[in-house]
Amino acid sequence: MNSMRSTLLSINNLKKYYPVTAGIMQRRIGDVKAVDDVSFTIGDSEILGLVGESGCGKSSLSRSILRLEEPTSGTIIFDGRDITFLGKKDLRALRKEMQIVFQDPDASLDPRMTIGDSIAEALIINSKGTDTEREQRVTELMAQVGLETRYRSHFPHELSGGQKQRVGIARALAVNPRLIIADEPVSALDVSIQAQILNLLQDIQKQLGISYLFVAHDLSVIKHMAHRVAVMYLGKIVEIGDKRDIYANPLHPYTEALMSAVPSIKSKAQGRLLLRGDVPSPLNPPSGCRFHTRCHRVMPICSKEEPQLNELRPDHCVSCHLYR
Repeated sequence: MNSMRSTLLSINNLKKYYPVTAGIMQRRIGDVKAVDDVSFTIGDSEILGLVGESGCGKSSLSRSILRLEEPTSGTIIFDGRDITFLGKKDLRALRKEMQIVFQDPDASLDPRMTIGDSIAEALIINSKGTDTEREQRVTELMAQVGLETRYRSHFPHELSGGQKQRVGIARALAVNPRLIIADEPVSALDVSIQAQILNLLQDIQKQLGISYLFVAHDLSVIKHMAHRVAVMYLGKIVEIGDKRDIYANPLHPYTEALMSAVPSIKSKAQGRLLLRGDVPSPLNPPSGCRFHTRCHRVMPICSKEEPQLNELRPDHCVSCHLYR
């Protein structure tokens, strides 16, 4: 996969399970399998879009990659280095290379800190520059994300949602990262502001050559941003490949259903594919293919045997028994 670019991030068989306990003794009775055996790569200066319904494990995957949550198993290779079990000191140094932009800009900003102090915080923590140099860097970052310097002394509650997300982006850029995980960065914003933030993120990526893992549930947003697309369902990647190929010819029935629900890319002849039932619980996922309980092309083997993610075309992999 992704043979055109050198690999910056490689995720191999990553799992993130959350234990479920019950009773007075808090006995472990099972696991919520939020991320279950996920593998993919992100190249230098590449945007990989990660899409799926709410609750499919996108945020758990994002936080596990950054070691904000500890993965249950698997490996995370960043720039050729295994970071899965790095200690706190080494991990702190690595955080300069990998940053995150959160979904809710309100929750990511300290209400007691001014905007200037919030942006400068990462520089102070990483001992970057003198006081004067940090002041200059904050000014540069605010200009880069489209914030007037007069907001430097403001507090988060004095800013709009879009302005707060610009602060979040400036904070992520402060230490010159090579990878940014954007976890639903526009879903909490007004529609009128979403396009501005998306265009800002796209411009920054082109200027600086940063790689993104861009997480969203909106396929039109992913189409606007990504070079490649990974489709996630109930903790697993079911399809991954070049954006143009996946949007023109989705192979997995789940991807087909997602595509048919987007008005701008829906075929009038085909119509919308309605998924039956609800998303199963990750505490007790279906046997075999996890999608078989809702699939419009289900076969007997689907409930018995789990399909593997196989490459059917160059840089286009799918996990489905239809393509055995």
